[in-house]
Parts: sequence; C-alpha cells; structure tokens
Amino acid sequence: MKTIKVSLNSIDKVKTFVNDINRFDFDFDLVSGRYVIDAKSIMGIFSLDLSKPIDLNIHAEGDSLQEVLKTLAQYEV
Repeated sequence: MKTIKVSLNSIDKVKTFVNDINRFDFDFDLVSGRYVIDAKSIMGIFSLDLSKPIDLNIHAEGDSLQEVLKTLAQYEV
C-alpha cells in the first residue's frame, strides 16, 4: 500500500479523478481525519471536506503501482 496526498478542490477534478481510478482493479481509500471512504464513490468524496488535501491509500504494488502513480500525478500535492 502507498499513501499520497491529493487535492480535489473542484467538481470537475473530482469527476475526472473518479473516472481515472475506476480504470484500475485495485482498492483506493480516501482518508480525511477519522473518515475513510471508497475513492471510487463520487458521492462519498463529496461527503468529505475538499478544501484541503486528502490522503489517498492505494492498494497496489510493483509495476501496477507505478502506472497508478503516473495517472494520479495531476492530483498529487
């Protein structure tokens, strides 16, 4: 598992983020304080405080993880 900080501070960013991670068969969790939600759930993301960066836990390893990180680089803080 790898954790990165992401910024999802607009509706368009959230929509493209969900579309990007839904291409992968791995689990992704967004962690904000004591809340942990499925990052593939657009409704779940909108229940979080999006005004500040959020931790994203990526449950992937090896070459697959590198591909995920490359795809998510535009959201990383």
